[in-house]
Amino acid sequence: MSQIVKHPIQTLGYQFIPEEFLPVGKDEYYLRNKQNTSNTKYRQLTAHEIEILVRNHNTSGDWNKLLVSDAFNPELVKDCKFFGLVRIGKLEPYFLEFHDLKVPVGLYSSTIINCDFGDNVVVDNVNYFANYITGDEVIIVNVNEIATSNHAKFGNGILKEGESEEIRIWLEICNENGGRSVMPFEGMLPGDAWLWSRSRHDQDLQRRFREMTEKKFDNFRGYYGTLGHRTVIKNCSIVKDVKTGTDAYLKGANKLKNLTINSSEDAPTQIGEGCELVNGVIGLGCRIFYGVKAVRFILGANSQLKYGARLINSYLGDNATISCCEVLNSLIFPAHEQHHNNSFLIAATIEGQSNIAAGATIGSNHNSRGADGELVAARGFWPALCSSIKHNSSFAPFTLLAKADYPAELNITLPFSLVSRDEANNHLTIMPAYWFMYNMYALARNAWKMGDRDKRPEKIQFLETAYLAPDTVNSMFEAIRTLELMAGKHLAELQGQSGQLNDAELRAKGKQGLDAKLPELASIPDKSHMFEHSSSPAVIVKASEACATYREMIMIYAVEALLNHKKYHPDYSFKQLADDFKTAEKREEYVNVGGQLMKISSLQLLRSRISSYEIIDWEAVYQFYHTEADQYTADKFKHAITSLKEVLPDASDKASFSKIIGNYLIVKQKYAKSIEDSRKKDYSNPFRKMVYENAEEMDAVIGKLGKNSFIRLQKQELEKFSEEAKALASSWSLDPS
Repeated sequence: MSQIVKHPIQTLGYQFIPEEFLPVGKDEYYLRNKQNTSNTKYRQLTAHEIEILVRNHNTSGDWNKLLVSDAFNPELVKDCKFFGLVRIGKLEPYFLEFHDLKVPVGLYSSTIINCDFGDNVVVDNVNYFANYITGDEVIIVNVNEIATSNHAKFGNGILKEGESEEIRIWLEICNENGGRSVMPFEGMLPGDAWLWSRSRHDQDLQRRFREMTEKKFDNFRGYYGTLGHRTVIKNCSIVKDVKTGTDAYLKGANKLKNLTINSSEDAPTQIGEGCELVNGVIGLGCRIFYGVKAVRFILGANSQLKYGARLINSYLGDNATISCCEVLNSLIFPAHEQHHNNSFLIAATIEGQSNIAAGATIGSNHNSRGADGELVAARGFWPALCSSIKHNSSFAPFTLLAKADYPAELNITLPFSLVSRDEANNHLTIMPAYWFMYNMYALARNAWKMGDRDKRPEKIQFLETAYLAPDTVNSMFEAIRTLELMAGKHLAELQGQSGQLNDAELRAKGKQGLDAKLPELASIPDKSHMFEHSSSPAVIVKASEACATYREMIMIYAVEALLNHKKYHPDYSFKQLADDFKTAEKREEYVNVGGQLMKISSLQLLRSRISSYEIIDWEAVYQFYHTEADQYTADKFKHAITSLKEVLPDASDKASFSKIIGNYLIVKQKYAKSIEDSRKKDYSNPFRKMVYENAEEMDAVIGKLGKNSFIRLQKQELEKFSEEAKALASSWSLDPS
């Protein structure tokens, strides 16, 4: 039975805040007056104005509760019903134009309850409009219901006075069983969500995250919904407990409920046709269109949901796009691309710069006794068409999965790898350093594209997009050690020395064999089953080439960090470099905190300061992010020098550094050429060419190779780095020839 309660008509529009929740000495408008920052001086209607309003078929329960500004024009209010306290700013004889919509200023054919309006607004054919404060030049036309409840939370995971814990909104990210849930809040960054979702065993830290979130808000009832200046809402069905920034555009949405929609003049947010969004926070400059369904979610700045995408219990980071598919229980860092239908992306932590291809089934609890599986992929994760992956799985930076059904859990620790299934022989095949050897164009273009598309208006966290950075370099060092040890074990087994050598001896043996490119190491079986939870050992191919390539890329990383350092510190001398090289200590470990790389030691310090109340709120956390970002370039330089020393421990004099610069120039040219060569394959492949009548048509459709803007940009960068390297060599009297 529906619970419909009758009340006296004269009470409609009053007691928005129940009496039991009113602070002592406050009336029901105290929060409304605080929220209304227009500085408009309101007055009561004159008798003549009331006469005009009545003649225009307007009604009010109490005309004394309809307050207006001095620039109010009663002729611009027609066929409206007013209840409660309604305050109206300027109404002047203009029409407002937005795109192809042209509407006259004024209030028409609407039921308005307890609202404040800014100057020159348009409210037309709104069936139910209650408890809102609008800015100036707001347009609201053809809306069924737009209202705010006295317990509105606008998407934040908080409780209002008198509410029970059971109704609190949590985001159940990273794990389907809710074991990594976080309380969403306006302004929550990917780094915040990641910090909170980790260290679940640290009860003090978890309690502090909750305290800091609750500190951002009060539990008072009675906040009104707000619509910022120039917000446009048209042809929507239900808008409830929603607040927007300025310049938001909402058109044709089915249901918008319990939302904060951040929007600004420089970064307007748009929500379009057929969307149903409930319990969420939407960042600046977002686009949400065409049948999107999102429930319990946060959408980072400058991100998009399109074409029937479903985002549930998930955080989608900045500069990201999801189309067509379903994403559940996931934490996705910035610069994520997912443009086609996928089976699902569930219970995952995806660390950004990722691209999920059509038909991919990412994560599955079907091989588990409970819905508690997880998938963690470092940045640069690219599963191919129709890839199927099981929980639990983990992937090193820039892992590329070839199209396959991967039947067992994976732990791919070798970065920049191509992973595939050899169905004929029933084993996993891993080619480390594949991206560097065979697809530099895509790798370099991806890094450039992610940086170029970073349109965040507020860059609170510094996002690392370079494929050579402390996290990937550390991963390459670990990969070299892993491959050397595997090679040593394989050689020892072939030579009848199994069990006779310790790990250090095995690594030395493996390094010697890999450097010599022994044919026995062309294919190395993983008999320890470290990469796949399977009875069939995975096979590593091209390990010798991979180790050499990893070392080359570490050298490029180090030299370019040195060139960058010299650019901003022109007085930096070779003697200082030699001293830094000699005193370089252990490489710092780095972790990806929502797209911002941070030293493990800094992360530990941050957690400690939060737990000890030295950091008392999220704003102080953001200041910590800023401090780390300011220090990042210097820290990266130290990391680069330490990395170079680890690769070339004896290089400490001018002759050694001359050789390093010379090698850098040679290797840099090689990889710059490989960028063009990898793209050139698309122009020479006969199966690519066969759909065109001739070469001229191919050039007209896909563009001439020689005019490829990205390749030209890479050539310019090569020239720039080469000039900088030669200038450095000249200033330090090095001879790189």
